[in-house]
Amino acid sequence: MGYSESAQHYLNEVRNSILIGPGPCKAHGKPYLISSVEQGGFMEVTEVRVFPVQEERLKAYVAITLDHCFVIRDLKVINGNNGLFVAMPSKKRKDGTYRDTAHPLNNQTRQMIESIVLAEYNKEIQKSR
Repeated sequence: MGYSESAQHYLNEVRNSILIGPGPCKAHGKPYLISSVEQGGFMEVTEVRVFPVQEERLKAYVAITLDHCFVIRDLKVINGNNGLFVAMPSKKRKDGTYRDTAHPLNNQTRQMIESIVLAEYNKEIQKSR
């Protein structure tokens, strides 16, 4: 893929690095995520929508949009034994087990998505107080 000289310079600076949000997306002011160039390119979380619920362990449903064009719904903010975490969307199988329907392929991406989602969840909770 051919990049402009300035884009190539930037890519060289971030090669093999991970930039973690929450920081503002230039287009919408929302948190963003950039994955490693070596992992397949750039990916921005361009929108995070949080839908709080009043349950003991389940605290919110979340939908994220990647690059303004791909939505992942039904992420869950869960209050676990070690604090809040984000569960990926899953489907119950015939044998009663659950399987993720969408999930990060590496732990770094999972941590980035979790940090962005939890930051937005906390902002939403603060607004509702």
